[in-house]
Amino acid sequence: MAAKSAPEMAQEFAQAALSATPVIILGSGASAAHGVPGMGGLALQLSAIKPPTNWTADERSEWGKFVAQLAAGNDLESALQAVRPTERQTQFIATETRAVLLPHDLRVLQTLVADRRALPLSRLYRHLFDSTHKTVHVVTPNYDRLAEYAADAVDVSTFTGFNYGYLQSRARDSNTRVFVNRQVTRTVAVWKVHGSLDWFQDSAGQIIGVRGMPQVPAGYSPLMITPGIDKYRLTHGEPFRTILGCSDAALENARAYFCVGYGFNDEHLQTKLIERCDRDSVPLVVITKELTTSARTFLGGGRCRRYLAIEEGTMGARAYMHDVPNGFDVDQPIWRLDRFLNEMTGVSA
Repeated sequence: MAAKSAPEMAQEFAQAALSATPVIILGSGASAAHGVPGMGGLALQLSAIKPPTNWTADERSEWGKFVAQLAAGNDLESALQAVRPTERQTQFIATETRAVLLPHDLRVLQTLVADRRALPLSRLYRHLFDSTHKTVHVVTPNYDRLAEYAADAVDVSTFTGFNYGYLQSRARDSNTRVFVNRQVTRTVAVWKVHGSLDWFQDSAGQIIGVRGMPQVPAGYSPLMITPGIDKYRLTHGEPFRTILGCSDAALENARAYFCVGYGFNDEHLQTKLIERCDRDSVPLVVITKELTTSARTFLGGGRCRRYLAIEEGTMGARAYMHDVPNGFDVDQPIWRLDRFLNEMTGVSA
């Protein structure tokens, strides 16, 4: 029997990972594919914003340093870590970030209303639920709601740590689910470790979720952790502490991982994933337009024992495996989720 080619081994590996109902890790690249700005686009928008006239001289100075960092070519996170914004400035950045992202998020929803097949993530959910599993876990640092929209498009429930409805309070039980005829419905649990466009907090600390709210409610601020020096401090408060615990539990119990557009630049999100790829040889599949330096360092560092990573290539895609670390070309652009699913499931959209 002839030895299997590298593309054949990659296909078998990916199909096995999908059959294990992997935890899905969505990075900014997954949303960028549908027009939602990533950190680069967000940085450009923020650098063009004029600061409020009621800021102090010190605040204006810090903002000027931040803009200068961006102008020097630093990425958004590095620029925000190089300055010390006040709490008022941190809230301002979160509010402006929401204002930049929300129109793009809603545009995706409008597209999905016209065509429920517009998001390949919906097809991935449908494929994973073609089993006895009742819950699919998604872990994401993204603020947008594409993960939830994709679930709605295939008539499955979502749970984000908040109770159901338009005006949402935090759920007391992370296993809160919808039941039909005494049977739990299929649910996508979306663990949004940095917050969401529809989460808000008032000055007294009350936390709410409001679906379909175009403006920030009066007296509230967006509940979104933006890059910068306060990022890790803020994750110790609620709801982030609970959500990170749920995210860690999902990653700890996963039988496989499937990363879409994720750059491996978030240490407190990926720690469990890295530990289990090393300790338990949990299979990892990564698809993205371009592998980041952090991703290459992790995959090439020996701690991930079983992996398949795919990025854009001259022939369509370039793939790397634990057995073929130097990589090989693939004649289809399977770094894109829709084309990846076509090849690995044998079913087109």
